[in-house]
Amino acid sequence: MPSKLGLKPETPQAGTDLSDFRIDASPEILGYLRDLMKGQVRIHLSSPGDLTLQTQIWAFDAAKDVLAFDLSTADTRVAEALRDSDEVTAVAYLDAVKLQFELENLVIVSDSDGKVLRASVPRQMFRFQRRQAFRVQPTGNAYPRLVLNHPHDAALPLRLRVLDISIGGIAAQLPSDVPDFRLGTTIRETILELDRETHLSTSVRLQRVSRIEHGGGTQLGFAFGELNAQAIRDLQVYIDQTQKRRRQFGLPA
Repeated sequence: MPSKLGLKPETPQAGTDLSDFRIDASPEILGYLRDLMKGQVRIHLSSPGDLTLQTQIWAFDAAKDVLAFDLSTADTRVAEALRDSDEVTAVAYLDAVKLQFELENLVIVSDSDGKVLRASVPRQMFRFQRRQAFRVQPTGNAYPRLVLNHPHDAALPLRLRVLDISIGGIAAQLPSDVPDFRLGTTIRETILELDRETHLSTSVRLQRVSRIEHGGGTQLGFAFGELNAQAIRDLQVYIDQTQKRRRQFGLPA
C-alpha cells in the first residue's frame, strides 16, 4: 500500500492510528463510490510533485474492477503525468465526511463519449470527519441523553435531552426548574446514551449557555473531553445514521 496519505488539518494529526478510520469492507466502499458518482461530487486527484486535477466519477463497475474519472475538462498533460505517477491520491467530501483513497493501475481511455482516466476499484478507503463543528439533530425524543450529576449539587442526578450532537460535543436542554450550570464548568463523569444499548463514558466542559425561547429551559453547549477510538467510531456511526434518517424523512441535514 502507498506510504503517504497527504493528511490535511481536518484529518487526524500525524501519529494517529489510521486503522481507526480505514474501511476495508467492499460493500461500504462501493456504497461511497455510488454516492460520489450519483451526487457528481468533485474529486481532487493529486500526486507528489504538486500534480493536481479536479474531476468526477464517470462510471464504475465492481465486477470488472474499473473506476473511471471524467477528463472532458482536464488538462491532458496533467492527466498523463498523473497516469504515469507512482502514487495518486483521491480526496472527496461527502456531506461532512472526508473520503480518501489511493488509485492504482491508471490508464487513459478515449472513445466517442470522450476521455476518461481509468483505475482499479480501491480495496480500502479512509473516512475522516471533515470538521468537529458539524452537528446533527436527533430524530427522536427518547435518545440521545446525557446522564450526570448536577455539578453544583452532587445529590441531584440529571438525564438531559440532547438537542444536537457532533464528534466534538453536544447541546443539551436543562429544564427550567433545575439550577443553572456555571459557564466553564467541567464534569468529569458523564454518560452519553446514544441509544438503548450504546453508552459512552466521557467528561464534558460547558462552553455555551443560552435561553430556549420555545419550550423553556436553557441550552447548554458542552465540549467532549478525551474520547477513545471506540467512542469516536460509535459517534461517527450515530451521526451517519441520523443524517440518513433525516434525509429519508425529508428533514434538514
